[in-house]
Amino acid sequence: MKIQFTTCQARNTHAVTGAIADYLAEQLNLETEFIIDPPWEECLQNVLAGRIQIGWMCGYPYVQETAVPTPDIQLLALPVFAKTRYQNQPIYFSDVIVRRDSPFTKFEDLQGATWAFNEVGSQSGYHVVRYKLSQIGADGDFFGKIVASGAHLQSLEMVLAGEADGAALDSTVMDIALRERPQLANQIRIIEALGPSPVPPWVIHKSVPSPLRQAIQQALTQMHLTPDGQQVLALGELARFETAVDTHYNPIRHMLHAAKHVHLGHR
Repeated sequence: MKIQFTTCQARNTHAVTGAIADYLAEQLNLETEFIIDPPWEECLQNVLAGRIQIGWMCGYPYVQETAVPTPDIQLLALPVFAKTRYQNQPIYFSDVIVRRDSPFTKFEDLQGATWAFNEVGSQSGYHVVRYKLSQIGADGDFFGKIVASGAHLQSLEMVLAGEADGAALDSTVMDIALRERPQLANQIRIIEALGPSPVPPWVIHKSVPSPLRQAIQQALTQMHLTPDGQQVLALGELARFETAVDTHYNPIRHMLHAAKHVHLGHR
């Protein structure tokens, strides 16, 4: 059977996801296809419905979609990012960014400011911010204005353009953005890192036969042991993949529970 792959993460994950699909095709003598033409929301729905078999999705929708007795998707493997800050674990952060010339030095300084978030289904851009607000005893009224950008990189552009004072960006997206655009280091500051959160997982639809699911998982979790695999992983600043169990995502469930009374929206 043909195995289709997609990523629901920022567009700078496209290259590594496509390369991993090609790598697995060669390793397992599979026919694979990388799908990215539809909007990510449509790609996510296709993964959940089994029209696309493997997807890289955010931890928040994973938690939501597996909150049923027999979910149609299961964890395939967890990416572990290479930078030292990730401690060789499948975690990531939400980097709170501001313009370099702004007066803000910590999250609390953003009270009354204009805040950009990518979209309401994002752990790193939205729900971890709600959790932070719950920790400091605040609500959505903390910000003076809240705007939805539609994507992490759009939030970055809004901050750069002065259309927003701050935003929380997936730290791995920021890592690649800074690699691709080194000048960003002189244009923004990271004033706080929220988290860590469990990393966005790779999931597979259960319509894929179990032996094939296991073979794909094994190939993913061993690709860092081969020179070709290492070269592919480096495209996304990944060190390796590891297997996981559902309880790895309990920290997100805890954050959602703690922030259940904190609401953010268009203001």
